[in-house]
Formats: sequence, C-alpha cells, structure tokens
Amino acid sequence: MASILIHTAEEPVTLTAQAAKRLLERGDGDAALLYLALLRHHGSVQPRSLAGELRWERSRIEAAESVLRELRLLAPAAEDVPEPADERPDYQREDIARRLESSEEFRMLTAEVEKKLGKRLTTPDVGVLLGLNDYLGLPADVIFLLVNHCVERITRKYGAGRRPTLRQIEKEGYAWARRGIDTQRAAVEYLKKYTERQGAIPQYMRALGLGDRMPVASEEKYLAAWQEMGFPPETVALACDKTVLKCHELKWAYCNGILKRWHEAGLHTPEDVQRADRPPAGKAPVRDTGDAWKYV
Repeated sequence: MASILIHTAEEPVTLTAQAAKRLLERGDGDAALLYLALLRHHGSVQPRSLAGELRWERSRIEAAESVLRELRLLAPAAEDVPEPADERPDYQREDIARRLESSEEFRMLTAEVEKKLGKRLTTPDVGVLLGLNDYLGLPADVIFLLVNHCVERITRKYGAGRRPTLRQIEKEGYAWARRGIDTQRAAVEYLKKYTERQGAIPQYMRALGLGDRMPVASEEKYLAAWQEMGFPPETVALACDKTVLKCHELKWAYCNGILKRWHEAGLHTPEDVQRADRPPAGKAPVRDTGDAWKYV
C-alpha cells in the first residue's frame, strides 16, 4: 500500500513505538507536541527553552513537561535554573509583537525599562525581558526592580551615564531566579540585604589592609560570601593575619579556606576563634599543617 504521508528531504524524527503508545494513551496534545519538539532538537535543550518556538506561555510548557515526566519520557528535572547562554527561548519578532499587543503590563514594563536605560529597546532587547517574564516567571514588578538594581550597580561602579546591557540584566535575572527571588517581597528583602552588605564593604577592605579602594568583582564575591556566613570584619582580619603569616601575602582563596573551616566549626566572632585556639589545661599547642592547632 502506498504511503499517504508526504516525506520531506529533511532529517527524520524517530518516535519509538513505546513512546507513541504512552502519548496516545495519555491523550495530551501539548505533551505530544513538546515531545516532538524535543526530539527535533535531539533532546539537547531544556523543555522550557522551547517556549518561543512553540509560542507557549511558561505555565503551558511546564504542564506539558510535567506530563512527559509522569510518562517517564523525560529525565528527572534539574534543580538549577539553566544559564542564559544557550537555553533561553529564541523569541521571534511575531512572539514579541503578540505579547506587546496582548499584555498591557508587559507594554508598561517595556516602556519603563526604556526610560530607565535611556534608550529605545531593540527587538532582541525586548526578547530578553520576555524571557525573564515568560521563561523564568519573574513578574513585571520584580523585573523592574531587577533593572533598577543593575542600573544602580553599574552607576556606582563606573559613574553616572553608564547603563547595564540587557545581557547583564538577563544574567542577573537568572541569578535571582536561582535564589528564588520571584516576588516583590523577596526582591525588596534581597535588595535591602544587598545594600547593607555594600555599605559594610569599606570596613572589610580596611580589615584586610586594603585601604579605601573598592573591591574588584572576584574580591566582592568573597566579601559577600563571608558576610553571608556571618563573619564581622574583625574575624576576617584574624583570618587575614593567619593567611599572611602562612603565605607572606594576602591570598583570597587561602583566607576563604580558613573562614570556611571556622564557619563549619561554628566560630564566627574573634572570641569564638580565640577560645578554640586556647589550649586545654596541661596541653601544649603544636601547629598542624594548615591553620589549626593540635594539643599534645
């Protein structure tokens, strides 16, 4: 019997009989379409990165993804939000136009971001905002707080007149999503803590003997981590002293190792560290390799 299908010259997509059986028995058209789209990409992309290609809202693609996992046609979900490099949806001009036409909230967000950045957004720029809203699920008010945060951070670092790129805003948006900052309340709380950490940075830099200069990006990551672990500048100064005694200079990674060990031992204040270093009665301290004391 002759085939009633029209065959194209393109590479075929292979659907196993078992997968077809599961999809037909479930009767979920969205799950079947998503599965076909994943097969076309050889399973090399995350389901939600196909939101633009399928022209689906995030809620719709997540529902279809959930069905495929129930049918054991997808691997268990990864906990981390994907990086924006290759996994974000490829929104087309018509996708963006459709969202701008159908959502007043998104139109207002786009207009406010243009005002904040002082420029007219290009189609790819608006696509970034759509990805943050549609793919990551960040509400419009959270995205606007995100944009303001990025603008303030770049201005503080480079001076008035400099503005962040949409790529920088997108990268920070993914970081927010990984931290679960997806409500206005969570964003406000995070920004409050961020402001407090930034205000304390000069104290930490002076504790490290670095004067009043601003830290570079890699140094700022260490300072933020130490603050989050609960170390005051005085304890960081002690760790710095131990680092210099051992390495004859400040080595950030070595200092970080000392502080991580203190954190794991529950030692956060200078008094905590000094008590831990105090030898038990009748014992003489001997320095072990690294930064700990042994008593013999």
